Amino acid sequence: MIKLLAKLFIQDSPEVEKPKVRQAYGVLCGAVGIFLNVLLFAGKFLAGLLSGSIAITADAFNNLSDAGASLVTLAGFRLASQKPDPEHPFGHGRMEYVSGLVVAMLILLMGFELGKSAIERILAPLTPEVSPLILAILGVSVFVKGYMALYNYTYGKKLNSAAMKATATDSISDAVATGVVLICTLVSHFTGISLDGYCGLGVGVLVFWAGIRAAKETIDPLLGQAPDPAFVEKIKQTVMEAPEIIGIHDLIVHNYGPGRVLISLHAEVPSTGNILELHDKIDLIEHKLRDTLHCSAVIHMDPVCIDDPETQNYKSQVEGYLMAIDERLTLHDFRIVKGPTHTNLIFDVVAPFAFKMSDRQLVKEITRLVQQENPNFYTVIEVDKQYY
Repeated sequence: MIKLLAKLFIQDSPEVEKPKVRQAYGVLCGAVGIFLNVLLFAGKFLAGLLSGSIAITADAFNNLSDAGASLVTLAGFRLASQKPDPEHPFGHGRMEYVSGLVVAMLILLMGFELGKSAIERILAPLTPEVSPLILAILGVSVFVKGYMALYNYTYGKKLNSAAMKATATDSISDAVATGVVLICTLVSHFTGISLDGYCGLGVGVLVFWAGIRAAKETIDPLLGQAPDPAFVEKIKQTVMEAPEIIGIHDLIVHNYGPGRVLISLHAEVPSTGNILELHDKIDLIEHKLRDTLHCSAVIHMDPVCIDDPETQNYKSQVEGYLMAIDERLTLHDFRIVKGPTHTNLIFDVVAPFAFKMSDRQLVKEITRLVQQENPNFYTVIEVDKQYY
């Protein structure tokens, strides 16, 4: 249904990387979600009144909260699409993450309220009434929620939307919860054992857990999570396509919301190259990153010596020392400066965040290994971290 509606109402619908198309998908999916959740609420509320089931009634209000969550998601897409202004020069893209967090909070609140109502029913048990209409409403609800989870996950992944992924998680939990309600209703009807309260409590726990997972999916990008490895690989491939580029390091991806990504990196170039020609090549690479990956790029041109055998020899030695300490360690910007009494080895070391040594311990150990063979060698080391 979403695919058909997108073809009818969204211009250039296949081009989801465009901000306007992305926003249109968010609005469309949010509007469909509101419509379906309101229908489900009406049907389940009727079923709850007819059966006297606290579990079905609670499930109905869960769908009503989902309609509110879809409304929040829709509002988040609208706010996130606002243009940058003097107070927010990087745009408002993170409002989408904030709206996803609001959705998660609503899910958590609903899970708590469902659990509370269920405990009250456990203390005062009641066997609900069952009819073909009630069973049909619950069965259709499971199908509809499954469909909502499918389209929210599909387009959430395609649009890289944390809010839509959170909604998909919520829909899956709702489908499972309604399925549990349906089974418990049938068991209670045929056995006479009142499982209504226990079923409602199970629904509440499922919904609450879904809220925790949805919150994590939206909190992580707000805190600043590592970029997608596939995106990092595309950046590397794009930069390294230029024959003038020897290597890259110090890559940092700044995420200000979907479609608002800034990257910075150091591109290594031969120190013997023509600086004007190399600068022109760096500009072209920045433009290519903007056009193909839809991100703003700032590239620092880093000249390195590649035609001095002595420098390359010492570099290889130090790389061997790093491998002996930890094979994850790498270096860049290696150069040597000779003096009358000693020689300086100057370079940067990249250590992963999980590396156990402190920066000071690492520098001390590298220096020890270097001076073991070359007592007159000093080291000038900067320890970097890998942000991807």
